[in-house]
Amino acid sequence: MHIADITIFFLYMFLMLGVGYYFMHKNKNDEDYYLGGRNMTKYHIGLSVVATDVGGGFSIGLGGLGFMTGISGSWMLFTGLIGAWLSAVILVPKVARLGRLHQFFTLPQLFNFLYDKKVALAAGIISLIGYLGFTSSQILAGAKLASATFPALTFSTALILMGLIAVVYTVLGGLKAVIYTDTIQWAFLMIGLIFIGLPLAYFHVGGYSEITSILPKEYFSLANVSAKELINWGVTIIPIWFVGMTLYQRIYASKSPEEAKKAWFIAGLLEWPIMAFLGVLLGLFAKVAHLQGLLPNLAVNGVIDPEMGLPVLLRTILPAGLMGIMMASYFSAILSTADSCLMAASGNFTTDILGRSVQKIKIDSIRVSQVATLFLGVLALSIAFFATNVLSLMLYSYAFMVSGLLVPLIGGLFFKINHPIAALMAMTFGGATTVLLCLFETKLPFGLDANIFGITASALVYISFSHKIIIQKIQHQYS
Repeated sequence: MHIADITIFFLYMFLMLGVGYYFMHKNKNDEDYYLGGRNMTKYHIGLSVVATDVGGGFSIGLGGLGFMTGISGSWMLFTGLIGAWLSAVILVPKVARLGRLHQFFTLPQLFNFLYDKKVALAAGIISLIGYLGFTSSQILAGAKLASATFPALTFSTALILMGLIAVVYTVLGGLKAVIYTDTIQWAFLMIGLIFIGLPLAYFHVGGYSEITSILPKEYFSLANVSAKELINWGVTIIPIWFVGMTLYQRIYASKSPEEAKKAWFIAGLLEWPIMAFLGVLLGLFAKVAHLQGLLPNLAVNGVIDPEMGLPVLLRTILPAGLMGIMMASYFSAILSTADSCLMAASGNFTTDILGRSVQKIKIDSIRVSQVATLFLGVLALSIAFFATNVLSLMLYSYAFMVSGLLVPLIGGLFFKINHPIAALMAMTFGGATTVLLCLFETKLPFGLDANIFGITASALVYISFSHKIIIQKIQHQYS
C-alpha cells in the first residue's frame, strides 16, 4: 500500500484519539461521561444514531445485497427508517420525559421503573452480553479489513491496533467523544462513498450502458425481493429501535424530548434512502466488475463471497491517496459502532449490575466509569482475539436481546401490565427460544427468521403469566 494511504489512515486514527483526549477534560461526572451532560442537539444525536446503526456490518452487508440482488436490497434499510420513525412517534417522547424526570442512565433502569429490581438486573445482563458481543465483532471486523488492506500488518497486530484505538478514545472521552467522533466518522463515510467510491466505480465498469447490458433487468427493479425477506428484515431490524441500549443513551443525552424526536427523524432519512442506495449501488457495480473479470481473488475455496465484492472492487480501482480516504471511511463505519456498543456495555455494567454500590468507592465516580469501560474494552478485545465464532456470538446475543426484551418493554410501557414474574419469564423463554433455534439451525416454516418465533414465545408466556391483569384491564375499560 502506498505511503500516502498509510499516512492518511494513521492521521485519521490519531484524530479519533485526539477527540477522546479533548473530552476527557470536559467530563465532570457520570452524567457527562455516559450522557454528554443531557445537552446534545438533534443533529449530533441523529448522526450518531445512524452512524452506530449503519456500522461495519451494514456497510459491507449492503454491498453484498447489491451484489446479489441489485437495488432491491435497499429495502433492508427501509425497515431502519420504519423503526426510527415509529419509535420517534410512540417511544422517544415518552422515554425522554421519563428519563428527564427520573434521571435514567440506561434502558434497564426503565425496566426497574416498570417492574422491579430483579427485572432490571436481568435486562442489564442481557444487554451487557449483547453489546459486549457487538463490540468484539466490530473490533474483529476492523482487524480483518486492516490486515487485508495493509499486507505488512499481521492479523494479530491489526486486532490489537483496532482494539486499542476504539477502546482508548471511548474510555477517555465517554459519550461526548463517541457522539462527536460518530459525526466525524459519518462525514468520512459519506465523503468516501459519494465523492470517491461511487463515481470511480461507475466509470471503471463502463458507465450506464455497460452496466445495463451486463446485468439482468431484475437488478434494477425494487420488486426483486420476496415477502419472506421483507418480513425477516422487519422482524430483525425494527425491534432494535425499541430495545437498543445505545439508542436509550442518546434519548437521555438529548437536550429535550423534542430534540430527541427530531434526531430520530433525521436518522431515518439518512438510513433510507441515502445510505441504503449508496451501499447497494456500490455492490451492484462490484457485480458488474466481477462479471467483467476485473476482480481477482474474489472466491474463497471456490465459492464467491458477495460481501467481498465491494472491498475488492475498491482495492482494485482506487489510486494512492484516495485508497487511504476510502479505507478511513470504512473504518469509520466500524469504529462508530464499536465505540457506541462499548459505552452501552459500560453503562449496563456500572449502573445496572454494580448498581449504586460504586458510589461507596472513595474515588471520583467518573474514574470508576472509565475503569469499567477499560475493563470491558479489554474483555471485548480478548473475546475477539481468542474466540473463533465472534460473529455467531454477536448474532445469538442480538437475538437473545431482542426476543427477550421487546415484549416486556411494550407490555409495561404502553399497556401498563407491570407484572415482574411475567416480564422475567418472557425474557427467559423468548430469548432462549431464538437462541436454541439458531444454535441447532432448525429449519423453520416458510424460511422465517428465528426472532419471529422467539418474540411469539415471549408474548405467549407474558400473556399467560399476566392474564388476570389483562382481563381486569379489559373489564375496567368496558365497564
